[in-house]
Amino acid sequence: MTTERPRGDFYQRVEHRIGWLTLVIGASAALFAWKSISARTGIGVAIGAALIWLHYMWLRRVTIAVVREAIKHTDGPKSSDSSLILFKLSVGYALIAILAYVIVSYFRLPIFSVLCGLLALGAAAMIGSLYAVLLDNH
Repeated sequence: MTTERPRGDFYQRVEHRIGWLTLVIGASAALFAWKSISARTGIGVAIGAALIWLHYMWLRRVTIAVVREAIKHTDGPKSSDSSLILFKLSVGYALIAILAYVIVSYFRLPIFSVLCGLLALGAAAMIGSLYAVLLDNH
């Protein structure tokens, strides 16, 4: 007898997998950059990956709040909570840009290394999603 998990559980596993894969891919890329290019490049990649991981966690929390707010106010008027949630959603990207600029300027790290670290989320999303589609069938 097989028991099927709810669909929400599948998506939660994918989200969780993307989170930890972002850190693993970022750390691996940072170590590779450290060994093959320079320590400063490796540090830049690690900082970029850490920034995008923090943003991913922020985005998950804000998205959950948006969904809860939408469910709560399907027929009612838009509340002030909705405006605050949308503000938080847009602020996340601005914070990454400001933090990346300050880190690159202050510590004199190569900008491309930080940008490469930011790509860890995209790589993690691709790998995590492919794993889910091909191997996580239950």
